[in-house]
Amino acid sequence: MRFAPAGRQLVCDHCGNTESLDAGPWGQTEIKELDLEAALNQALPAMEMEETRVSKCPNCAAEVEFDPNVHATECPFCATPVVTDTGTHRHIKPRGVLPFAFDEATAREAMTDWLGGLWFAPNGLQEYARKGRRMQGIYVPYWTFDADTESLYRGERGTVYYETHTVMRDGKRQQIRVPKIRWRGVRGRVARFFDDVLVLASTSLPKRFTGALEPWDLGDMQPYAPEYLAGFRAEGYAVALKDGFVEARQRMDQIIARDIRFDIGGDRQRIHQVETELRDVTFKHVLLPVWLAAYKYRGETYRFVVNGRTGKVQGERPWSAVKIAIAVILGGIVAAAVGYVAAISQ
Repeated sequence: MRFAPAGRQLVCDHCGNTESLDAGPWGQTEIKELDLEAALNQALPAMEMEETRVSKCPNCAAEVEFDPNVHATECPFCATPVVTDTGTHRHIKPRGVLPFAFDEATAREAMTDWLGGLWFAPNGLQEYARKGRRMQGIYVPYWTFDADTESLYRGERGTVYYETHTVMRDGKRQQIRVPKIRWRGVRGRVARFFDDVLVLASTSLPKRFTGALEPWDLGDMQPYAPEYLAGFRAEGYAVALKDGFVEARQRMDQIIARDIRFDIGGDRQRIHQVETELRDVTFKHVLLPVWLAAYKYRGETYRFVVNGRTGKVQGERPWSAVKIAIAVILGGIVAAAVGYVAAISQ
């Protein structure tokens, strides 16, 4: 049986039998957070770990699960031919999954509409994408982090005032107002609870692609159940938990700095020192849905991704040298025509 986004149910392609995912042992609503410190110390319970069979792409190094009966295929991330092997990937189990909301046909339509809106994209690539191989539904790995923070800061609050100065301009005396800043030292405290700070745990796709697919409706996250993956593929995470938390902490620090500036107030702010205490830091390994297409066209690989929830599209922008040349020629003709009209009108 495979997971069908429409109706959020399992469907048998042979007899048409369906089974709802809103019932049964996987119909839970609570998603358990895991303790970060225990995970970094490799002290998670054995039940939180799993081992899956994966194939590693020799070109982009993506590690993707394949069906056991598949022996040769193409990497869904870069279209490189891959001979499947029996490698394994031991990792922390996913705790949550955001299910696909629509099927491959809808994703392909969104992608071709996006390509059609690119004026200088090669027509051949657009046609190739329409008639090319099916898009792949991939669950992409992410980390989410929660933390309760309290930050003590030391800085300065600046108040803008003006002084009147007399200057000479064109032989005349003029008075101008010159802005100045009066600084005074301040200290304070800010607190914030961070919920689900999202960090990409894949290195197979550029962050400019995945970042452009945000925001994700994480409020509809479901507790992980392998049934959601039936008929789709899942990528193993390549960004270690420790490295993922470093990136999450950087994002937290940016938001804390914004909170501090707001707390300082005034017209200008300076932050000299921040000491942040983190408590109850937890995390989850989650899977988010992406429809992916990778096409080799005239020796170049083009990748396109579609948010499996919203239909938002991002990808490598292709350029047609012929279309650009025609546009340059037409632009030159228009410029010459405008110049000629201006010349004879004088």
